[in-house]
Parts: sequence; C-alpha cells; structure tokens
Amino acid sequence: MRRWAEVAQSISATSRTSHKTALLAEYLRSLEPEELAPAVTFLTGRPFAQSDQRTLGLGWAAIAGLIEGLAGSAAGALGAEYNRSSDLATAVGDLLAGHGHQPAGEPPSVAEVAAAFGAIAEARGAAAKAELMRRLLERSDPQTARAIVRVLSGDMRIGLRSGHLEAAVAAAFDVPLADVQWAGMLTGDMGQTALLARRGALAEAELVLFRPLKTMLASPVADEAEAFRRLGAPVWVEDKYDGIRAQLHKQGREIRLYTRDLKDVTSGYPEIVEAAAGQPWDGILDGELLGWRDGQALPFLQLQTRLGRKKPPPALLEQVPVIYVAFDALALSEVGAPAKPLLRQPLSERRARLEALRLPETAGFGIAQLIRVADEEVLRATFDEARVRGNEGLMVKDPDSIYTPGRRGFGWLKLKKALTTLDCVVVGVEVGHGKRHGVLSDYTFAVINDQSGSDGRLVTIGKAYSGLTDAEIADMTEWFRAHTVRQLGRFHVVEPTVVVEVAFDVIHRSARHDSGFALRFPRIHRLRPDKGPHEVDTLSTVERLHAAYEQGGKFRVITHGERGAG
Repeated sequence: MRRWAEVAQSISATSRTSHKTALLAEYLRSLEPEELAPAVTFLTGRPFAQSDQRTLGLGWAAIAGLIEGLAGSAAGALGAEYNRSSDLATAVGDLLAGHGHQPAGEPPSVAEVAAAFGAIAEARGAAAKAELMRRLLERSDPQTARAIVRVLSGDMRIGLRSGHLEAAVAAAFDVPLADVQWAGMLTGDMGQTALLARRGALAEAELVLFRPLKTMLASPVADEAEAFRRLGAPVWVEDKYDGIRAQLHKQGREIRLYTRDLKDVTSGYPEIVEAAAGQPWDGILDGELLGWRDGQALPFLQLQTRLGRKKPPPALLEQVPVIYVAFDALALSEVGAPAKPLLRQPLSERRARLEALRLPETAGFGIAQLIRVADEEVLRATFDEARVRGNEGLMVKDPDSIYTPGRRGFGWLKLKKALTTLDCVVVGVEVGHGKRHGVLSDYTFAVINDQSGSDGRLVTIGKAYSGLTDAEIADMTEWFRAHTVRQLGRFHVVEPTVVVEVAFDVIHRSARHDSGFALRFPRIHRLRPDKGPHEVDTLSTVERLHAAYEQGGKFRVITHGERGAG
C-alpha cells in the first residue's frame, strides 16, 4: 500500500494528462491479479466498487479516537489538524507524523487493505469497526495511513479523473480505450474491468440485473439558442422534474431501486415495488421518483421527508405518496428471459420500447411527457410552461443519442434558469473543502426582516459556495478575515456589509434558517459592491416569490392511452 501511496503522490505532482496516464499504466502492469482489482478500485476514490452496496460505517468520532490513540495525542487534536487543512487524510498523516508514529510490523499490502475494508464493512458496532481500522493503521507509516484514509473518505485530491484511469488501463494492457469504457459502464466496477483487460477478455463484460449502471448525465446550456446550436432541429423535450433520479431493476417479482449514486433505496418506496412486481416484463428503467397527489407533483420539500427512510411509517406513505415516472428503457425482455441491453440503441428506439410497456399511471407509474420542438420560440414557451407546472426546467435530447452511463455529453442537455435573484448580505463564511480548502468560500447570507416588530434585523435564508472565481474568493477571504467578528471553529461570523446577488431555483419553507425559508440550489451570481447592506431584499419579497411558486400548476405524464412523441 505504501507503493500505491507513492504512485498516487506522483500522479498528484503532475498536471500533464499523458504523464498521469503513463505513470499509472506502468504501475498497473506491474501488479499481480490479486492486487490489480483493489488498486484500481482505490484509485476511483472508493473502498469498494461503485456497484458494490457495502459501506464501512466509520464515523468521525471513531476515526478521531483511534488516530489520536495511535498518535498519543490529546482529544481534539485531529479536529485541530483538520481545521488547518480542511482535509481528513492530510490531517491524519500530519498528526501521526507530528507525534513520531512508527509502524508496527510489516506494512499492509493493497490486498490486505482491501480485506480489512471488507472486514470493517461486515463488523457490527463502532468499537469493532474502529479496532479493525486501528490494527490496519498501526502497521502503516504516516504516508500510507494518509492514503488509506483518503480512500476511506472518498476524497482523493490527486487530480485523477475517471478518463485518466480508463486510458491507463487501456495503455497498460494494450486494449482499445472504447472497450475499456464500455466494459466499465456495464460492470460498474473498474477493478473487475482491469482484470478483464489484463486477460484480454473485455468482451465478456455484460449487463447484469441488480448491478446498477451509472446514470447518463446531461450538459447544461444557457439558453434555447445554445440547445439548438448543440443538437440542431428538431429536438425532443421533456420536463426536468424536481424529484429523485432512480434506476428501476426488475426480474419477476424482485424489484430494486437505485439512486444516481448507485445506492439501493428499495425499502423506502414500497408502493413502487408493489406496482412494479406484477408488470409483465423484466429489465431496467431510468426515471424519477416524484411526490404525487391528485395528478400533481408535490414540492420537493415534501418528498424530502422520505429521503433516507428505510421503512417509512404508514402515515408518511399516506402523507407523501410517490410515483415512478420513467423516461428511458436501458434493458428489457419478457418475464423470465435474459434482459437485452438497449444502451446502444438510439433514444427513439428506447422510447418506443418504453411506451410499448403501457405502464399504468394509476398503479404508481407514468411516462415522461415528450414533445418535438423545432424552433427557439416554441422551446422558450415550453420552458415557461414547465416552470408554471412546478418543474425545474427542461431536458432537451437528441432522438438519435445512445445511452452513455456516467458520461456528460451533448446528446442530452438541461435547460434551467434561475427563478429570479435576491440581493443578500453575507453574515458568515466558512473554510471550504476540496480545491478550496484553506480559503473562506462557503457564504451564509441574509435578507432584511421587514415584518412588523422586527426592527429590520437580518434573517438568514441560505448558504452557497459556488459562483465566484478563484480570484474573487481569494480577495474576499482576505477581506473576511480582517472583518471577522467572532470565530466558531471553521465558521467566521463577519461584519454584515458585503452584498451578493444570489440565483436559485425554488424557495421553500424551512426551519433551518431564521427567515423561515430556504433557497434550493443557491449560487452566487455576482458580488454587488455598488450596494450597501440596507439595500438588500426583504422577507416580504421572499414571501411573495414563494407564493408565486406555490401557485404553480399540474405537470403532465403520458398515460398508457397516449402514444407518440408529439
């Protein structure tokens, strides 16, 4: 594992794609089969393959306790190191190195680390899990411990993208890159794909039910004109629903639902399982879980009450019923026959196969409404209608596009526009994460409470960490540090004088903020140095915008009695 850590460090030290690929290919070629699969899996930033549902279940308290014990440091020492680096792996390595930690016994191999991760996933109870991790880390020097925790936390920070890893596997074993990509899509397991490439057996990769595929991603476009520049005319258009992306796998009466990050959430949606179990087909659908009542999608805030519930109580099932709205078919067959992949079929063919299923809306299913659009004015009007129906915007698709799991290309586009913007004043900032660790990049902002008896105090309404350039964040970090009123760990309470214009998609009620409202998908549109804190928007404005959103109408799905794409 020490060598894996050294290779990862070498990859991090170069910005040249060709050099990253060459370094990695040389390393992969040198590995024995039992080391190859876990080494590649770890390079994806995961302890297990993406399609593997196991989790380690090690929380901050357990990690902090065992690391501080190994280092012989005081309680809270890891938290102090983390506040300096904003990176758990770096904090672990620095704390162990700073206290002179020396490994005991032989250093662990990649295969031994993989076996330890498996044992931790199987162990029951925090203490048992922490003891297994302690045994692993006590054999590791600080650099190796840093690498192990980096995999455990999923925060690699070495500048290695999935494309680099695929190219390295292809180069290491002299196989076509396209074959590596296709096998990786089907298996959801780059470690297994690397083994197949080593044996020259990539053609053996196959789609398997209940092994979730990565979802196809859409590229954002700024406006209707860009959509047509990318795809030409006509385009296929669907509403972009404000729900949860979900992949439905069915074989007989066995049903599984997977989110876009491939997590199994089946038990949380028993009404969908019941509705799907009796359907006369097997296969995989791509779609959206929506809160649904009386032919209308419920606001996402209501659906959110069901997130993370493994066994929602009957009262919640009645309060927030859910429907599965399908928009693509990835594999289909008759019940009992092997499901045939449709990924390389054009969208037009996949859509026809989907409609032929005649999914019954009354039984918890629907099919996304699809129309053909040939000019910008119609697309603009369609977008406005989608927003009135309470949806996020539009999906604009090429009817000839194939399904490319995990890829963000231009076969599918997403057209979203901010509902509006609000001028807000920044009242707090926090140290960022990832590439923005060490700078103050997470902004908490507020509006003026102009309600009777409030005395014009500021009330928080949201938090955003995207929208500003690195240069702007660096300049504002310096300013905020000089104007910090009080510091609470990583959070700085600052003088409320900096005004930002904040874009967002939806306003909903929330007890999380003092205002009683929260913004969905907030992002900083721009700094407003021309405005003072007394000129920011008011709570009354927020209430009016929320009321306008709540007045949105119903959205449409295609029932089994309707056919065609427009």
